[in-house]
Amino acid sequence: MLVFTYLLTPKLEKDFMWLARLCAAKCSANYTADIAHWATSSEQASACSVEPGTAADVSTILQILGSTRTPFGVKGGGHTTSLGFSSTTGVQISMKRFSSVTYNEQNQTATFGSGLIWDDVYTALEPHGVIVAGGRVSGVGVAGFTLGYNWLANQVGLTLDTVEAFELVKPTGQIVSVVASSDPDLFFGMRGIVTRFTLKAFKRDKVWGGVIAYGADQMPAVDAATVRFATKNTDPKAQIITGPTFIGGEGGLDTSGVFDDFLAIPSTSQDLSTRSFLSLVKAGTPPTVLNRKYRAAFHVTTVLEYSAPMVAAVLNETTFWGNKVLDQGEFLVVTNIEPFLPSVYSHGAPSAFPPIRNASYQPNLLYFSWNSSSSDAVFHAALKESVRHLTDVAVQLGQPVADAALYANYALGDTPLERIYGNNPPRLRAIKARVDPQNVMGLAGGFKF
Repeated sequence: MLVFTYLLTPKLEKDFMWLARLCAAKCSANYTADIAHWATSSEQASACSVEPGTAADVSTILQILGSTRTPFGVKGGGHTTSLGFSSTTGVQISMKRFSSVTYNEQNQTATFGSGLIWDDVYTALEPHGVIVAGGRVSGVGVAGFTLGYNWLANQVGLTLDTVEAFELVKPTGQIVSVVASSDPDLFFGMRGIVTRFTLKAFKRDKVWGGVIAYGADQMPAVDAATVRFATKNTDPKAQIITGPTFIGGEGGLDTSGVFDDFLAIPSTSQDLSTRSFLSLVKAGTPPTVLNRKYRAAFHVTTVLEYSAPMVAAVLNETTFWGNKVLDQGEFLVVTNIEPFLPSVYSHGAPSAFPPIRNASYQPNLLYFSWNSSSSDAVFHAALKESVRHLTDVAVQLGQPVADAALYANYALGDTPLERIYGNNPPRLRAIKARVDPQNVMGLAGGFKF
């Protein structure tokens, strides 16, 4: 139980005792689940955890924490790899009870709670024959991902571009429904705790896709096929992620020939079929070093084109760093090539991210995982050096990406705001000053404005 030395008003004292009763102590099973994250390197030992069940609960909690200036963290799916972004040594707010999913057939929208992962949303929507433009792999939380790239991005834009409304608890405790027309600034730069999302839903019954694994000897052919797809594909329904991976330590629909180059390459395994969208997402779960939890970090470069020299440079990073860190025990080095059509940003209105929509920026994910905390500095330094090198390569190839925006969901936690939001930070700071004058959300993690 937390003990505070703050002087409380009678009402605040009553509210605080309510919060204290809700908080799970460190010895409870709820507490263990509440602070758990996808990567162990993102977890912190919170003083206690609390599980609100309504927006009114969140409002009361925020007012108490703001009045007492108590640090807190807000966890949805817990998929961030940045320490302190959704974890805390103060009060951990777990949104797990916000778990409902409803489909409005008349409006063609889906509304769901912020404590879910995308698997849950797809499962609930599957009987209706619809999907939303959400996460591409299993286990990703809905809340942190809402800026994200998705399997429908070439057709409908980023996930943010399909949002119809947010149910938001402002830092002041006020509960509002935010739509683009009601408060354009707040819709542009969300500030507070989102409890529910309403997204456009799209009719989809079955999709064709899956995962192909290739041996290292086939990488030149995979390399060439990736370049051809990235530079020649014009089908908005076709997407790939090519993920060269270095592991260290023991441990029926018409595809119109768009993937023929990949299918012609001898593979070590294939899991391709006409399947449900949920099945596709589960098939694409990233590899792990072992069948257990591990430490991990993401970072990202931005390119304008995945040309042959650019793809070769990305592949080289995988093998270079894989060999460089062989003394670090069990580890995983992955570089994901994620090509999209040049029109991917054309589907939405101006938003905090992407800061500009007239350039066809492509993300290149770098994903390292390892087992020991003693290796944290090694892998974080490797990620930064790899991003620096790949950016230099792109610039040398004539791509003006030295200051291009970096995808927030992949960027390391210490990435400067301007590298993510471009020229938008002044506007975002002004929104913060209006909506959060007491800087309540400054008590939580995330990028700081």
